[in-house]
Amino acid sequence: MQSKSVYLAGPFFSKGQNDRVTTVKRLLETNQTINSGAIFLPGKDEYTDAPVGSFEWQIATFNADIRQIDQADIVVAILDYELEDGKHESDAGTIWECGYAFGQHKPVFLVRFDKQIELSINLMLAGSYTAMFNGEKDVQNLASYDFYNLKNKYVHLDVI
Repeated sequence: MQSKSVYLAGPFFSKGQNDRVTTVKRLLETNQTINSGAIFLPGKDEYTDAPVGSFEWQIATFNADIRQIDQADIVVAILDYELEDGKHESDAGTIWECGYAFGQHKPVFLVRFDKQIELSINLMLAGSYTAMFNGEKDVQNLASYDFYNLKNKYVHLDVI
């Protein structure tokens, strides 16, 4: 069976966010069902032919990310955004990527490092994921999850 390619969604604007992305990428790279050479990181593979923030950059980045989601077998999304500031809301762009992936019939896997593992989750995210890895200890299970069989892994949380 061919190993899976991944679109790794999540914020990458701070050191803490980048540390979480690096941790998830490292865990996925050790997973035998993941193609370690086919993990796309939007924050690392940016469009460089125009200044960041320019209209050209915005359109090119958006289109490149859409193409990468379309090409990926699965989407793994890190929900923690401003965790270091004590905020528990997810990044809007990451949530949009989850919705787009679900609409394209891609399995979506949610990752949340937050130590408050009983935090509620939005109904639309709760309904769209195949598996959720909730809390620092559970996130480690990304290394051994079987991405071939895609077994549902639900976390019982209040839904809002």
